[in-house]
Amino acid sequence: MPLPPAPSKRAALLAPDAYSLRAAEEPLDLHPSLEPSAPAAVAPATQPAPVGGRPNGRGSRKATAPEPAARAEVAPKAVPAAPARLPSPPPAVPEARQTRADVPLDANARVSPVASNRRRNAGKSASNGPARLFVLDTNVLLHDPMSLFRFEEHDIFLPMIVLEELDGHKKGMTEVARNGRQTSRTLDALVAQQGGDMTKGLKLSATGHQSARGLLFFQTEPLDNVLPASLPQGKADNQILGVVHALRDRHPQREVILVSKDINMRVKARALGLAAEDYQNDKTLDDGELLYAGALALPQDFWTRQSKTIESWQSGSHTFYRVSGPSVGQFYINQFVYFEAPGEPSLYARVTEIRDKTAVLKTLKDYTHLKNAVWGVTSRNREQNFALNLLMDPEIDFVTLAGTAGTGKTLMALASG
Repeated sequence: MPLPPAPSKRAALLAPDAYSLRAAEEPLDLHPSLEPSAPAAVAPATQPAPVGGRPNGRGSRKATAPEPAARAEVAPKAVPAAPARLPSPPPAVPEARQTRADVPLDANARVSPVASNRRRNAGKSASNGPARLFVLDTNVLLHDPMSLFRFEEHDIFLPMIVLEELDGHKKGMTEVARNGRQTSRTLDALVAQQGGDMTKGLKLSATGHQSARGLLFFQTEPLDNVLPASLPQGKADNQILGVVHALRDRHPQREVILVSKDINMRVKARALGLAAEDYQNDKTLDDGELLYAGALALPQDFWTRQSKTIESWQSGSHTFYRVSGPSVGQFYINQFVYFEAPGEPSLYARVTEIRDKTAVLKTLKDYTHLKNAVWGVTSRNREQNFALNLLMDPEIDFVTLAGTAGTGKTLMALASG
């Protein structure tokens, strides 16, 4: 059989009009089972063999390639190429079109992802359960006036006695008084934004705090509570415990938790079988021991190891030591090191230089002595002496002091300033 004439264009390229025409026909192909008869009836009358085979040239070659013997037997008859090539394209064309048409029309393919997402969301909400109800003690609001917005999706309940105590702490120039006034303004803004029936709760997000998705409830009616007779009923802490106990009995399906900064109150709550927690939202670390202490105790054999390599010199009233060894790897600039051992002289110094495996230590000024007092303020322990040495050094621009209340942080900072 003579080969058909070579196409004038490459089989891989299509004219723009032919491509747009084919794309327009495909969405209308809703019945793939009727396709095999349509191309067979139209193609011989309207298109010659080379043109008809061009759009599906790849499919035609794939269909006829496995049968070279069949084409050799038909060759002596000299039949035109068009009838010989027409039977092969129809089987390939419906398969390709059917595959493309079935994908967008498959309803299960679209519905199944939505159903799976709904199942995942339902499981997530079911695992969280109902929002917890936190009863705040007065000291929490006085400690952090923004604590109302720190409980995310959970609800908050304020007993009436808490509002009474807030009113008693709002006067003065102290930080506690300022926090009390700020809390009162926040509560007033929440009530003014929504108003209406307060028994249904106020949305905490009404003032712009979108992270707070819970509700704020006020005590609007007396609550029956059952507390031991040994607890004075007129005390504010015991009244709050009674409110927590009554809320737990009224809402058995919810977890009612007391939040207080008072250790004794939390102990009493747990003794009564009530859930109680400390307010820790303002803490960046759960364990205070993870904080950098700023001071390091030298090992007992420090001087023995440094006896052959240590260098020392004096500048003004300070003595400098250049040390080496494994301890240097634990040093930081401006870190304090101290050596205390019975029967041996003590050493209190600050790290001023670290280079390779050596470090330079500078002895400290003794602010425990009255002759070195700063505006009459002297240090009473090792840590206060460290702090005054930093605060009185003009070459150090920024000093941070961490400690519990009453350790002299503010007094030493004011005296040194």
